[in-house]
Amino acid sequence: MDIKKRVQEITEIINYHNHKYYVEDDPEIDDYDYDMLMNELIDIEKKYPEYKREDSPTQRVGGAVLDKFEQVVHKTPMLSLSNAFSGNDLRDFDNRIKGVVNSDVEYVVEFKIDGLSAVITYENGVLKIGATRGDGSVGENVTKNLKTVKSIPMKISGNLNLQVRGEVFIPKDKFEKLNKYQEENGLNLFANPRNAAAGSLRQLDSKIAAKRHLDMFVFNLEGIDEDKFKTHSESLEFLKELGFKVSSNYKVCKNIEEVIEFINYWTEHRSELKFDIDGMVIKVNDLKQREELGNTTKSPRWAIAYKFPAEKKKTKLLDIIIQVGRTGNLTPTALLEPVQVAGSIVSRATLHNEDYIKQKDIKIKDTVIIQKAGDVIPEVVEVVKEERDGTQVEFKMPDECPECGFETSRLEGEAAVKCMNISCPAQIRRGIIHFVSRDAMNIDGLGERIVTLLLKENLIKDIADIYYLKKEDLVSLERMGEKSSQNLIEAIQKSKENDLSRLVFGLGIKYIGSKGAKILAGNFDDIYKIIEAEKEDLIQLEEFGEIMADSVVDFFNNDKNLELIEKFKSVNVNLKSLKSESNEVKIFDGMKIVLTGTLDKYKRNDVKEIIEKFGGKVTGSVSKSTNIVFAGREAGSKLDKANSLGIKVIDENTFDEIIKLSSKEEVQKHLDMSN
Repeated sequence: MDIKKRVQEITEIINYHNHKYYVEDDPEIDDYDYDMLMNELIDIEKKYPEYKREDSPTQRVGGAVLDKFEQVVHKTPMLSLSNAFSGNDLRDFDNRIKGVVNSDVEYVVEFKIDGLSAVITYENGVLKIGATRGDGSVGENVTKNLKTVKSIPMKISGNLNLQVRGEVFIPKDKFEKLNKYQEENGLNLFANPRNAAAGSLRQLDSKIAAKRHLDMFVFNLEGIDEDKFKTHSESLEFLKELGFKVSSNYKVCKNIEEVIEFINYWTEHRSELKFDIDGMVIKVNDLKQREELGNTTKSPRWAIAYKFPAEKKKTKLLDIIIQVGRTGNLTPTALLEPVQVAGSIVSRATLHNEDYIKQKDIKIKDTVIIQKAGDVIPEVVEVVKEERDGTQVEFKMPDECPECGFETSRLEGEAAVKCMNISCPAQIRRGIIHFVSRDAMNIDGLGERIVTLLLKENLIKDIADIYYLKKEDLVSLERMGEKSSQNLIEAIQKSKENDLSRLVFGLGIKYIGSKGAKILAGNFDDIYKIIEAEKEDLIQLEEFGEIMADSVVDFFNNDKNLELIEKFKSVNVNLKSLKSESNEVKIFDGMKIVLTGTLDKYKRNDVKEIIEKFGGKVTGSVSKSTNIVFAGREAGSKLDKANSLGIKVIDENTFDEIIKLSSKEEVQKHLDMSN
């Protein structure tokens, strides 16, 4: 047998059947015959690894576990879309288009898939790199995980170099199976298919991603060697011919009224689809007209997303329970007869506070109408009073905290009922979860489950105890091994170096959000100067009012809170404002700097922090007001525009030299000499 020829033959057969099953939804062979082909190819590749092809379908089962994702700089910025919520919004969009384009305008209307956007690059017809959208400029390299998606071709005909953008999602039936598996194995359920898709695509272990039944619709041709298309719809048909899964339900509309009619149809019929959509996307079809319209810094002017109105469903309110937050607020939560709303099963909904319940006259055993605010947070919007049968029960807020039994109180002028015990276990737990969160101390790996376990095992009692944990404390915890324990300890140690603003925000001072914490850290050298500050000092701060000032003073007048600060100090948690250390040298003061291309020595976030520390501002696009463009490898259109405008361009070596200078004047002189 000619091994090489057999490998090619089986690969082509499997790819054909993958396309029939996952793209055309029209399988020709049963699962057993398919598995036999796949097993034969796996056996051949084991015996003859030299014949394993780069586009082998066996790669779809997943590979080695990654330590972390590499960054990928997008050659074309992955812009987001502005939103429309009504027919009139769409007509306004149409009028804006016609104000620029002096000819008839066709629109292509497509489903807005509720998933995660990704970009795939092919070189000589072979899938090379797949990345998440990220922040639009830089994404994460998730190539191994995207290769497990069977609707994505590993190789395309014609040896083409091209880049496509699409939406990764999980079909409804696969989502139900996934959650059933999670439940049977004692794992957390996914809130909705979008969360499941996003979490699956960002798995470090591609074998896990391979089991999640991810799918992908390609909705845009981002780039190709030879652009031969006049319209977007032509490019979609071309992508379909290449083997990509393109939504067959897209429509080319001659005018905006036809667009609105098509959207109205799918607003009523979206539940019939096998996947979740949260709206429709409207794009100008003519590509030359798109060029004429251009983009803003955030979104294209030639496209808009229509968001469906919040879906409402009727269900039964079975009971009302109380949840205690980190500040002691008692929040009533409705337990509901499970119902599917906007793509996920809802069994709970927030009731906000006592006044909300009274205002809407909500009772236990009521039939209620629920919706998801922004298709995300479930809430009770009204009661179906005509269905009351006399079994309904009035709800009363408790006089005692359900967690600790301490008295509750409603302070004058506030809607919330509070537990007045600052040692309440629920408050401590919520406070710790807040402390380790991304915007606070950002301790990766220390999520709600681990925090709950640490409290249960009496390994921590307050936020400062986190810094006294040892690896041996963690290894014995449920689902915590040697590696994950070591990673968590390293993340905890790394967080000690955070700026003071993160610590202040993490402390959970009432009325002090992330912005307020930055204001405090930016105006005081260290935590002790904040502690010593009088109300009069704080009121003088920009955007600080009496309520915020009183809250800060009250917080640091509490002996227990002062004890926490001393515990932080004893384990070398940074208590100083890092920005205050560089206040004297603002070498980039007032400068606008654009980052572009791939950097070798730095991470983009590190560069951004350095620039901001020295008084500069990092912006996303090049304009006449840009002072410097910091260009790495493979810098594209931003570098071209900088050169055309005569803007100073620097590389990593020049940046290294500049940040050692001691004044803005020296920087300017260095730039003048380097160009």
